Amino acid sequence: MKPVYLDYNATTPIGREVAEAMRPYMEQYFGNPSSLHWYGIQSQKAVQKARGQVAHLLNCKPEEIIFTSGGTESNNFAIKGAALANRNKGNHIITSTIEHPAVTEVCKYLEAGGFQTSYIPVDETGLIDLAKLGKAITPRTILITVMHANNEMGTIQPIDEISKIARKHGIIVHTDAAQSIGKISTDVNELGVDLLSVAGHKIYAPKGIGALFVREGIQLEKFMHGAGHERNMRAGTENVLEIVGLGKACEIAKLDLKKNLAHIKEMRDRLYNGLKEKIKNIRLNGHPEKRLPNTLSIGFRDIEASSLLNELIIADIAVSAGSACHAGSTTISHVLAAMNVPIEFARGTLRLSTGIMTTEEEIDRTIKVISEAIQKLRSLHNVPF
Repeated sequence: MKPVYLDYNATTPIGREVAEAMRPYMEQYFGNPSSLHWYGIQSQKAVQKARGQVAHLLNCKPEEIIFTSGGTESNNFAIKGAALANRNKGNHIITSTIEHPAVTEVCKYLEAGGFQTSYIPVDETGLIDLAKLGKAITPRTILITVMHANNEMGTIQPIDEISKIARKHGIIVHTDAAQSIGKISTDVNELGVDLLSVAGHKIYAPKGIGALFVREGIQLEKFMHGAGHERNMRAGTENVLEIVGLGKACEIAKLDLKKNLAHIKEMRDRLYNGLKEKIKNIRLNGHPEKRLPNTLSIGFRDIEASSLLNELIIADIAVSAGSACHAGSTTISHVLAAMNVPIEFARGTLRLSTGIMTTEEEIDRTIKVISEAIQKLRSLHNVPF
């Protein structure tokens, strides 16, 4: 049987329509977008079309979109760029305790250069403490960066409320929306953000392409030096092939958002309900309602996630024990630790994430494999199933 893929939060396959849109720019249209001749003009048109497609999904102006190499670069660009460009106003940054390393490591880097960071805690569902965030603001605070939705357990943060708090103090707001793009609404005006990061490979576009929304009037330090590409903010010849792919993926996400949301949620809930029915002593991690429609973080008591993953790998079921960036780690993830998930459940936590290609048959097969694996592992240690 074909292997089952339930690790869409790690990466998505390239969509068929996305691949078809990219093909001409791999086989025919190879020009440098900066060139003035016919070949260059075709590439430039493609880049501008894609910029409009991304902007349409985010409900912003095309000129507010800067293409990057992915979510990590977008986060680096946003945080470093905002901090360095506004250093004359202050040196204080606010973030949360459950951010992706593409945010926390950037903050640590800036701390070594004289910046200060406040890490705001979350509750047991993964929601940030807005009261503590408000109290953390000082006259030196220049940036708040909080992810839109967590990559491990899917909890969706109240970014619109954070933006309202920040606006009262004239503070720039950035959100890492890598996981939320294409799954829930990411309208930058509804969210009220100044900066928003996009990762192509989370939305059925290729790896190695992303975007950063930069609201008009927001000043950022230039990220890469060279020629004047991307509004003279990010030098380097544009990755036309993958920019086209990202644009097409965003176009599809905009058109099919409601349909896709309903499908991935139906598959996620079918999986959760099936596991609850067959297995005792399991725990849902994350907010029961305010979470991504495709994400299921579930802890199995008295089970080692690594042992369970081995059983699933043998059965050709692809899931994750947490963030894919830490797939080789045996320690409890910082996200589960920040939420104070009991150790007996945290050690046995899996992240399962559905996608638009997930089928009922794949879900039912996964339920069967996981329940049998749990029964096997618990019996080895004389733990009730």
